[in-house]
Amino acid sequence: MLTWLRIALIPIFTILFYLPKNFIHWEVINWSAAIIFMVAGITDWLDGYLARHLKQTSDFGAFLDPVADKLMVAVALILLVKLDRTYAWFAMIIIGREITISALREWMAQMGKRNSVAVASIGKFKTAAQMSAIMMLLIDSRDLLGWGINLHLMGNVLMFIAVFLTVWSMVYYLKMAWKEFQ
Repeated sequence: MLTWLRIALIPIFTILFYLPKNFIHWEVINWSAAIIFMVAGITDWLDGYLARHLKQTSDFGAFLDPVADKLMVAVALILLVKLDRTYAWFAMIIIGREITISALREWMAQMGKRNSVAVASIGKFKTAAQMSAIMMLLIDSRDLLGWGINLHLMGNVLMFIAVFLTVWSMVYYLKMAWKEFQ
C-alpha cells in the first residue's frame, strides 16, 4: 500500500507546478512539492523496513518498489529541468543510468544471477545525494529564511556529486555483471 501511495503522489506532486501562478504563491508550491517528495522518500524507507521486519516481502513488491522510486525521481528531475533549476544533462545521466541498471538487473534475474548486481553501498550514497539535491532544488531558495543559505547552489553541487556517483555506481554494476558474462 505504501508503494501505491508513492505512485499516487506523483500526479499530485506534478500538478502543483501547473497551478495558475496567481492561484498560490510559488514558495508554497515549492515547499509543498518538497514535502510530498520527502513523504515519498519516507514511505519508501518505511515500506522496506516493514516488509523486512514483518516478513511480508513479495515478488510483486520487489518489482513495484523500485519502479515507484524511479518514477518519482524521473518526474522530479524532469520538472526541475523544466523549471530551469538544474541542468538537463544531470537528469539525462541519472535517468539513463536508472534505465540501464534496471534493464541489467532484469536480464541478470532472467539468468538467475540477480544477486551479482544487488544494491551496493555506492548506490546508497548516490541515492542519498540525489534525494537531498532534489529536495533542495524543489525548495529552490536563494536565501533560506534570510540566513543566506543558497539551496539552489547547494542542490546543484549535490546533484553534480550525485551524477558522479551515478556514473561510478553504473560502472561498478556493469563490472559486476561483466564477471558473470565471462
